[in-house]
This record gives sequence, structure tokens and C-alpha cells, in this order.
Amino acid sequence: MHPWIADRTASFDSSGIRRVFDLAAKLKDPINLSIGQPDFDVPDEIKEATIEAIRSGKNAYSPTQGIAPLRQAILDEVQEKYPGQDRDVFISSGTSGGLVLAMLSLVNPGDEVIFLDPYFVMYPALVRLCGGVPVMIDSYPDFRLDPDKIEAAITPKTKMIIVNSPGNPTGVVASKSDQQAVAEIAAKHNIALISDEIYSRFFYDGEFYSPATDNPDTIVIDGFSKSHAMTGWRVGYVHGPPEVIATMLKIQQYSFVCSPQPAQWGALRAMEVSLKANVDDYRRKRDFLVQELSPHYELTSPGGAFYLFPKAPGQQGGEAFVERAIEHGLLIIPGKIFSKHDSHFRISFAASDETLQRGTELLIKLAKSS
Repeated sequence: MHPWIADRTASFDSSGIRRVFDLAAKLKDPINLSIGQPDFDVPDEIKEATIEAIRSGKNAYSPTQGIAPLRQAILDEVQEKYPGQDRDVFISSGTSGGLVLAMLSLVNPGDEVIFLDPYFVMYPALVRLCGGVPVMIDSYPDFRLDPDKIEAAITPKTKMIIVNSPGNPTGVVASKSDQQAVAEIAAKHNIALISDEIYSRFFYDGEFYSPATDNPDTIVIDGFSKSHAMTGWRVGYVHGPPEVIATMLKIQQYSFVCSPQPAQWGALRAMEVSLKANVDDYRRKRDFLVQELSPHYELTSPGGAFYLFPKAPGQQGGEAFVERAIEHGLLIIPGKIFSKHDSHFRISFAASDETLQRGTELLIKLAKSS
């Protein structure tokens, strides 16, 4: 390692997803079921609102906490959802920015942070970046949020629990009762509870539940990247206890500064755009994949997001199976990127019907030949 490079950077590796993206660039007409972003474009109304903001000169820094109309619109929504709670809100540079700020604000060196395995790739890296210790709770084979396992992992060093429902990479939705129990456990032990709700609008069965309903100190991280296809616009938001929000804002002031102002005006318009057609479309895609693949793969039907996390067929590991798939022109993500286990792989069904059809046909062939 170069002598200038900080020791903290050696505690985690680059995301293995990049390797798949690099392979994708070398293939001609790949069947791409790897990318975790919507396959529809940003709705025109949002584009026009952003263009108008640019043309009208709204191109400077915004206040660190975000433009007032967007903050107020989100705060109104939050207060309606959580009546009587004392919550503040600010606009972050994407939900990833919100996660970074939450970690830097709350995690001291040596603090332990609990989350499920499989996990979103950023969780262990960000914990280690702050000098914290990731504590990964095995949730195989059904990827359930088990309150008993969470409580059993708590030690005097536990500082934070992260819940991600619907989850990446599994798409699994934690039950209301399990989330309520974890919310109560966090409150009982005076542990920070982060609820990563970036996929909250991609919810296919029943009604979405947030642990903030039962634990008013829950820090909720959400945004517009996945729901409105605005992944490159970097507009997220965080709401939670005012003192925690103020600390996160202090760090944002000296790091991200603010979310891009024109994109925030687009996000304000996005709050008025109906997503029902898109959600219905993804539910249909989910149903198609589960129906086609469940006879050939061990899998849990996702209740949200746009991912499926099947077990690799036969005795081969997930990485070996993904390499076989890539040799046949199918791009999927090995499960070990999200897990200590090398047994599964991630499919993104944020793709066209034609791509999904081609992908499932190849996956079935690969399963039969395993």
C-alpha cells in the first residue's frame, strides 16, 4: 500500500459489483439482470421542473438542510405518518450520503453495529470507515428479521441496529411484528435504530410498515433515487430526532455541503407524481420470475424492491454459478458480495420483459445442466 494512504481504507474492499459492470462492457448484447436501478426513465414532469429550476437561476448551493419547500413537503408527510412525534428532516446527497452521515454522527471507534446478512454492500464498509465493528446476523435460508437473534447479539458495545425492509439484495420484507419487536428492543437497550427505507415505495403485498411507528427515536433514511429513477440526481432525505439531525447536518456542511439544488426542485415535483403504474409493473415482473424460476431454484419470493436472491443450483457456489452465467452472456451478481456465504446470487428484475424472458430461459437451462 502506498505510504500516503490512510490505514482505514484497508479495512474494506471496492464493491465487487463493479467487476460485473466491467465484464458487461466486454460482452456483446448481454442479458443484463445485474443493475440495481429502475429501467424506466425519470418522469417528464420531474425533468421539466428541474429544467425550469436551472433556467430560472436556481443553480447555486442550497441551504445545507435543503430547499425549504421540499423540506416542508417531506416534513408534512412525516408528521401525518407519525403524529405527535418530534422529528426533523433534511435533504441528503442521496440515501448513501444519509448513511454516511448517520455513521459519522453516531458510531465511535469500537462501537458495534448490528445488521442482517445478506446486507446492502455499503453497511460493513461504512461501519469500518468509522472504526466501528460490523455484527452480521445470519438470516438464511428465509432472510427473516429475527428479533431474538438481534437481541442475543447485543453487547455493552452495541451502538446501532440497521433494518432494511424491503431489503437489498433479497427483496424480502420484514414482518410488522418482527419490526415492532426490534423497535422495542432498540428502545429498551437505548440503541440507535436506523431504518433504510429506500425501497419503501416498491412494496407489493399489504401495507408498508416503518419501525419509526413504534420507536420515535428511529432514524429513517429514504430518497427519490429508486422510486423515481433519479439515481444520478443524488436526492435523499433523513428524518429523526432533532438533535441527531442537527449533528448530521453539521457534518454535511463540511462534506457534501448540500444535495444539488436543481435536482431538489425536481424531487419536490416528484412528490406529486403517481408511481402506481410502475409498482404494478414490477409486481407483475416479480410474479413472472417467481413462477418461472421456483420449480428450478430454491428462493424466497420478494415482497418489495426489485431483486430476487436464489440459491445456486447443485453443489456449486454462487460465484462459480455466476461465472457460468456470464460465460453464457447473462449478467447477475454473486451473493458473496452481500454476504459471508457464497451460496446465492442476485437477480434484478428492473429490466424489460424481453430481457427477463431471455434471462429466465437461460437460468432454467443452467439449472437443468447443473
